[in-house]
Order: sequence, then C-alpha cells, then structure tokens
Amino acid sequence: MNFSASVIVTDIEGTTTPIAFVHDVLFPYARARLPSYVAANPNDPDVLEAARLSADGDALAALLRWMDADAKVAPLKSLQGRLWHEGYLAGTLQAVLYPDVAPALRRWHAAGIRLGVYSSGSVEAQKLLFGHTAAGDLCPLFGGFFDTRTGAKREAASYTAIAGDIGVPAATCLFLSDVEAELDAASAAGMQTCQLVRAEDGTRPSARHPVAAEFSAIVPMP
Repeated sequence: MNFSASVIVTDIEGTTTPIAFVHDVLFPYARARLPSYVAANPNDPDVLEAARLSADGDALAALLRWMDADAKVAPLKSLQGRLWHEGYLAGTLQAVLYPDVAPALRRWHAAGIRLGVYSSGSVEAQKLLFGHTAAGDLCPLFGGFFDTRTGAKREAASYTAIAGDIGVPAATCLFLSDVEAELDAASAAGMQTCQLVRAEDGTRPSARHPVAAEFSAIVPMP
C-alpha cells in the first residue's frame, strides 16, 4: 500500500521485533542481573530514584515489581538499558528483527525517506537493539530516537512533539505500530498510520487504520 510520507517513525516491540524476544530474552536477562547491580550500586541515581518512587523505599522490590507489570517507569527503563548494554557488548545478546525489517529500512533510507524510532524502551536501549542485529548496525539509518521522555505513546501531544523535533508537518509522517491506541494518538496528531499485524504475535487487526503484515507491503512516496 502506498503512503505519501517523507518520514517514517516506527515502534519496536511487535512492529520491528518479535514480542517474544523482548519478553523471553531481554526482560529475563535484565531481571537476573538487577539484584547484583542494585546491591553493588546503591547510590546509582536510578536506584535512588526507584527507592524514592517506591512505597517502602525498597528499590529492588520496586524495580522487580515494575518489570513484572511491564511498567513504563524511567529508572527501570534506564537500568534495563544499562544491563542490556553490557550483554550486547559481550556478545551475549543479539537483537532479533522480523526478516522483512532491515531490507525495508535500508530501501526506504536509500529512497530519501527519513527514519525515526518511538518506543517505550529508553533511547539507549533502542540504539543497542538496532546497533546489534544479525543484519548489522542499523543505527545510521535513523535520524531520531524517541522514548517516553517525549511523552506517553497513547497521547497525541507526543506525536506532535516528535514531528516538531524532526522539523516536519505531522501530515508528512507515517507512524508504524502494532498497537491500535498508539495509532489512534498518532492519527489525532495528524500523522498517517499503519498497523503491523504480525501473525506470530496474535495482533488483532484495526478497523480504523491501514493494516500490513510486513514492512515490504508499505510503499512510502516522498
């Protein structure tokens, strides 16, 4: 399907990357290492912030509780990114992408489409993921990385802010995600939208947005 877009901003989990990789590989990797990290770094700013935000001052218990709930809490996301950084650099972790993603990103970039990422994972985590894939380092393809410091993913103001940061009208941007509520927010901000419905992730197709099974079906026309 064709889109008249000069910018594509993509979600990660369920869009470029299988949900199973995030929940079955990345989350357990960080969870197993959090106790020793917190014990060794009690004065780390993120550990202190986790303690401040917790009801009982127990940073580790709060972090594990947030992780179990997949909560989008800044100190958790920052610490996860730090632990993943160690894993990627050691070669213990390698990011998994759907097979259609890297070829499409390279094709769009070569055609002059500007690319960005907007994910609830920290910017550091995003760069680690795209920098350590079986297809090589894809970070140079992207002109911008955005996380929830920009705003919540289900609020239109976040997408308005992203378009403003990129320096283009929202209408020239195409946002890709598997989550209908995120697409609703992007559309409310004036962006074009497309839902990725990956068979292996069991995503329910939206009735309000164009739907594609993979990136190869998306044809941006700047």
